[in-house]
Amino acid sequence: QVQLVESGGGLVQPGGSLRLSCVASGSIFNIHAMGWYRQAPEKQRELVAATTSGGSTNYADSVKGRFTISRDNVKNTVYLQMNSLKPEDTAVYYCNAVVAVTSTNLARPYWGQGTQVTVSS
Repeated sequence: QVQLVESGGGLVQPGGSLRLSCVASGSIFNIHAMGWYRQAPEKQRELVAATTSGGSTNYADSVKGRFTISRDNVKNTVYLQMNSLKPEDTAVYYCNAVVAVTSTNLARPYWGQGTQVTVSS
């Protein structure tokens, strides 16, 4: 089994910054992509940013230039640095990782439980 644990959410004023972290643990053979999604009230979950094991990244248009995703492959950890936060960034942020648990099993996605980010004055 694979567990993803997020941390770093909270309340911040508009224009402020937060850094989210997500650690993957358990029966891990290899982690392919890791990323962050978010879900605001009454909205669908959306991709915020993702990174592959090779370091490629992609971002939602709404966060480009403000958010930065990074990854520590040794620690099985992915980070999301969020700057210039806006009220519309308020959401529950979920960590996602595509993990293979053995050398022969197909990789599949796992999810963390989510961390609340609230941007408000």
